[in-house]
Amino acid sequence: MASFHAQFPEFDSHVRAVFAEQSFMRGIGAEIGSVSPGRVEIVLPFRDDLLQHHGYLHGAVIAAIVDTACGCSALTLMPAGSTVLTVEYKINFMAPAAGERLVARGQVLRPGRKLTVCSGEAVAVVEGNEKPVAALMATMVRVPPAGESEQ
Repeated sequence: MASFHAQFPEFDSHVRAVFAEQSFMRGIGAEIGSVSPGRVEIVLPFRDDLLQHHGYLHGAVIAAIVDTACGCSALTLMPAGSTVLTVEYKINFMAPAAGERLVARGQVLRPGRKLTVCSGEAVAVVEGNEKPVAALMATMVRVPPAGESEQ
């Protein structure tokens, strides 16, 4: 994987602040874990109210967590004050998600001035072992801070 560098020193706190603004993430109990240039990890404890009819974590919740991990990973490489929106993603579900928690990891594959391509994965943690449950490819667009021209 390529080595990336953040554009400003406070990127970690900025990403965490943007994540904290997401009421959906708070509502489902997701927490941001590690943050480094081009990579972000989000952890979600399994809860009964997030399960589908077979007792597995709902696919929509999995997709949201991995999408958010990818968006946050893209944000780590953007200029100060930026935010990010998803342009598109494709997800493959590889196995049902059951266990103690879900870990979603997003990583930048190619950053750009406007568009950033990311990949993400979700693993279910069962008794300390990780089981891959989903893989995602996404494109993120930079949203500049108010007042900055989009060039």
